[in-house]
Amino acid sequence: MSARFPRRGLCLVLAAPSGAGKTSISRALLAAEPGLHLSISATTRAPRAGEAEGVHYFFRDRPAFDAMIAGSALLEWAEVFGQRYGTPRAPVAAALARGEDVLFDIDWQGHRQLRAALPGDVVGVFIMPPSLGDLETRLRARGDAPAEIAHRMAAAEAEIAHAGEFDYCVVNETIAAAIATTSAILHAARAATARQVWIPGR
Repeated sequence: MSARFPRRGLCLVLAAPSGAGKTSISRALLAAEPGLHLSISATTRAPRAGEAEGVHYFFRDRPAFDAMIAGSALLEWAEVFGQRYGTPRAPVAAALARGEDVLFDIDWQGHRQLRAALPGDVVGVFIMPPSLGDLETRLRARGDAPAEIAHRMAAAEAEIAHAGEFDYCVVNETIAAAIATTSAILHAARAATARQVWIPGR
């Protein structure tokens, strides 16, 4: 961000069915964009070997997490396999005010919550496989078990049903093209007049 032309940061949400290439696109963007940082979630699960507080997650027990919910300290949250995960509000708000961009790896439900909490700050991108058949082929190539593939394919159809809630849809026919398109979306969103705090009236 230019010191002469400061702007407000944005929340870039990437959502996709499992196997559609979201992780590869996220890693490429984070490596290429110094002003883009991955959102760090709070969780009720215990730290795993090598995980550090405030680096991988903010680790909280259930009462502390519930207090964050009650105090509106989370932008979005969900329960997954008996553990809760959520996005703390304060670090994201501080990053946006500094003109930094935050990358979110969340599903359509998290995207919906985040957009409600930060209207005007969220740019949603849905990563779409070329077809469900292609997605199944990718999952088989990963070596997933047949039962897991069936589960993920059912979940993929449910995810794709919400693609229309996002600002952009990127079809991942080739990973290089998908990365380039998502990067272009990020750069265009950064240049939106609504984000330029130096423009009179903004």
